[in-house]
Amino acid sequence: MPHLNETHDPQLTSWVASANDGRTDFPIQNLPFAIFRRQGSSEVWRGGVAIGDQIVDMAAAVQAGMFTGDALAPAQAAAESSLNHLMGLGPQRLSSLRKALSKALQTGASQETALKACLVPQAEAEYHLPARIGDYTDFYTSVYHATNIGKQFRPDNPLLPNYKWVPIGYHGRSSSIGVSGQAFKRPKGQVKPPNAEVPALQPSARMDIELEMGVLVGQANALGDAVPITEAESHIFGLVLLNDWSARDIQPWEYQPLGPFLAKNFASTISPWVVTMEALAPFRAPFSHPEGDPQPLPYLSSAANSAEGGLDIQLQALIETPAMRAAKVPPAAFTRTNYRHAYWTAAQMLTHHTVNGCNLQPGDLLGTGTLSGPTLDSACALIELTTGGQNPVQLPGGETRTWLQDGDTVILRGWCEKPGAVRIGFGECVGTVLPAAA
Repeated sequence: MPHLNETHDPQLTSWVASANDGRTDFPIQNLPFAIFRRQGSSEVWRGGVAIGDQIVDMAAAVQAGMFTGDALAPAQAAAESSLNHLMGLGPQRLSSLRKALSKALQTGASQETALKACLVPQAEAEYHLPARIGDYTDFYTSVYHATNIGKQFRPDNPLLPNYKWVPIGYHGRSSSIGVSGQAFKRPKGQVKPPNAEVPALQPSARMDIELEMGVLVGQANALGDAVPITEAESHIFGLVLLNDWSARDIQPWEYQPLGPFLAKNFASTISPWVVTMEALAPFRAPFSHPEGDPQPLPYLSSAANSAEGGLDIQLQALIETPAMRAAKVPPAAFTRTNYRHAYWTAAQMLTHHTVNGCNLQPGDLLGTGTLSGPTLDSACALIELTTGGQNPVQLPGGETRTWLQDGDTVILRGWCEKPGAVRIGFGECVGTVLPAAA
């Protein structure tokens, strides 16, 4: 697991003034990666690093000769049109690049004049997916979400007996994953209400969100080679915010017996900035299963995972309706949770995924599943917040929502903060529901 080093020093400041205001998601202690270009341009997509309200254009920085030694190869990889190459280089080379960037961006750095010419304002940028996502696996790591959903689908048996023994997941659709700003048409599928004799093909009337984190795989493992829990985090590049949109009226009819299909594969949205595992090092937390629950099997357990496998990441979902937009009312928060509520860690997800010899590749995406907490106000899907549609969520201006309506925009935010460390964040993950196709 990454450990604290000079890049985490809370006393560090940057010559980019906006990185020092204490409110930005992107102080010098963060330095996340994305793929960007200037809005409306025909420029090539290339890698960038966030600092305050600016982006370090890695292609321009490499061309300007800003990197040498151990940092040169990862800097060149970070300048490419996707981050897959950088992800596959492993944590040591990434750490070398992080240290070089930190030194170049620090107050008083000799590289200030040269690197300043390589900055692009984030307000002028548009983003692409950070990597070519070859495969996407969605897990189910909140026991609270699993229990709440189980009560609605299986009142007599809400939590299936395997849940506390094995990280549950299913293989999702990578081609429909989009970057923040994604707008998608309301999906259609077969719907069969309990009192109907036959199903009907129709647009979903129960559109929902799922507030998740996305884990992007770094270096690969060969087919047949399992990744032990003690090495799992060396195969994780970083984390993003993830909204795994769901059609709740399509889901119950189709998911038996093989699991989610059309209710899930029409769109998933991730944030553009990938926060590295090294940047998250100050926000580690102990991890354990509750007393009385089954303890993880040996292949899913290690001293390091127990001591610091958890991550203290605060998460929030907000909504902006068309009426709010027209009235210029700011988006309204409707739930807040923390990644610490997850029943399985990122390392356990990756280890279990490979224990049968499955080969993961750089850029593969592992979703955590909906990260609901133990209380209703920390539920992270409308199906939970409204108890299956029975209790609408109250919004500003007298509006309510049971399910998402056309034109609704959902915004996910995530950040880490604690005494003795500088606050870092993930930016935003924004998506909008459009009317169904005719």
